[in-house]
Amino acid sequence: MEEQEKILVDQLIEEQDTLSIGEITTSCAIMNHYRQQRKPPTQQVNHARKTIRKLARQEKALKIFPRPTAGPLRPIIHGQTLKYNMKLRAGRGFSLEELKAAGIPKKLAPTIGIPVDYRRRNHSLEALQTNVQRLKAYKANLVVFPRCARKFKAGDSAPEELATATQVQGAHMPIVREKPAAEVVKVTNEMKSFKAYDKHRMEQTNKKHMGARLKKAAEAEKEEKK
Repeated sequence: MEEQEKILVDQLIEEQDTLSIGEITTSCAIMNHYRQQRKPPTQQVNHARKTIRKLARQEKALKIFPRPTAGPLRPIIHGQTLKYNMKLRAGRGFSLEELKAAGIPKKLAPTIGIPVDYRRRNHSLEALQTNVQRLKAYKANLVVFPRCARKFKAGDSAPEELATATQVQGAHMPIVREKPAAEVVKVTNEMKSFKAYDKHRMEQTNKKHMGARLKKAAEAEKEEKK
């Protein structure tokens, strides 16, 4: 009997082992396919890229000589919307009104590095005057090379100016916003005694009851006339 019991116990143990192995194998059958992470590129060619960019700038300067390397002149405009309207930036081109005030024909302007934007309209006198002065300053320093070296036409610069002319490198007439000057005022006793909050509340109350007070005054005048 004892031997039979031992045989039964051994069989039960073998069955449990097979079940556990089966469970393990089924659980291990799930495969998680992870994507291989891309390794970031190493910055080992910065010096070579720097040299390449420098040579590209030199080639571009030679190609567009004698024009400025920064490109054509751009107008000063304000950004759109309430968030950006106090900031200055470069625009697409000068308006027809600005070119007319500066004395530059609209067909001549693109040939001397002045882009034209036919859709722009001037709504501010200050912006118009600023861009007109910008055009006049540009025109005063402009040197126009002739198409043919032997034939000079009207509007071309003199040979003496051509001999001393140099190509403008970098930003030409950059846009700089002037900082407003702060005025220093001595604080007086009247300023110290002034109560801004009370004044503000009083004005709000007056504004709220202004209509009723005017109506009451008008009714009082009618009764007096009767």
